[in-house]
Amino acid sequence: MAEPTPRRNEPRLRPAPLLFEPTQVADDPEHFFDLESIDDPRALLARATELTQAFRAATDRAVEFQAMAAAQLADPRRFDRLTPADIAARAEWTEDYAKKMVEFGRDLMSGAEGRGHADPV
Repeated sequence: MAEPTPRRNEPRLRPAPLLFEPTQVADDPEHFFDLESIDDPRALLARATELTQAFRAATDRAVEFQAMAAAQLADPRRFDRLTPADIAARAEWTEDYAKKMVEFGRDLMSGAEGRGHADPV
């Protein structure tokens, strides 16, 4: 089972494998990571929980990469830097959220320990 995304200096644990689905099966809207074929409710709960945790871990990690990219794009040292409004438009965020993501990304990249690690929301 996957573990929650660790913060700062904690080692990252790998989430449960998501396992890619064959394209012909992925086209079937009733098919989802072979969960529909599991008859035992205990096994179904265990696998569905693994997938839920894996998706959460993947989402947390992707948000961190979004934040770092936003911070890099907004870096005032870049000649081609973007404004928070430009970043918001590219990422389909509000401008306020883009500002928070830039700050979050700067914190991630600087490894700032003094400030608490908080999600940008």
